[in-house]
Amino acid sequence: MATIEKSIEVNAPLSATYNQWTQFEEFPQFMQNVEQVQQLDDKRLHWKAKIGGKTKEWDAEIIEQIPDQRIAWRSIGGAPNAGALNFTAIEPNSTRVTLRLDYEPEGAMEKAGDALGILSQHVEGDLKRFKEFIESRQAETGAWRGEIRGREAKEGTFTEPRSKRIRES
Repeated sequence: MATIEKSIEVNAPLSATYNQWTQFEEFPQFMQNVEQVQQLDDKRLHWKAKIGGKTKEWDAEIIEQIPDQRIAWRSIGGAPNAGALNFTAIEPNSTRVTLRLDYEPEGAMEKAGDALGILSQHVEGDLKRFKEFIESRQAETGAWRGEIRGREAKEGTFTEPRSKRIRES
């Protein structure tokens, strides 16, 4: 597996930055190649993205989610990947977001793109667009303050949309 690690400083409070990242269905607004993220439940997501000119779909499971600290996931079908985001307060209105992504390039086109650092550039661009997204809004669009550790998901407070609370359950 290949690994990418990138960080960015966001001019927004820690909680607002973390809360925005919990709004997975809004990822296509700042992630260049992501076409859709569907929240299946508190722990599972369905992704659709264009990678190397091909549309790929996969499911991912959140394996750890600690409010204002960390979100970690792994794919459970489709494009093999895993990773984690760590959130660190720098100042009251400044947060460092650090992303670590482990992935397996599939096929000659993806392997060539990986050798050229194309995915690394996309990840860096996505983080910059996230920074612009949260800073331009001055507030998060919603939040889920629950906690996930392995198989255990503890309900927490939420504000819409968290995919309209997973389609009104």
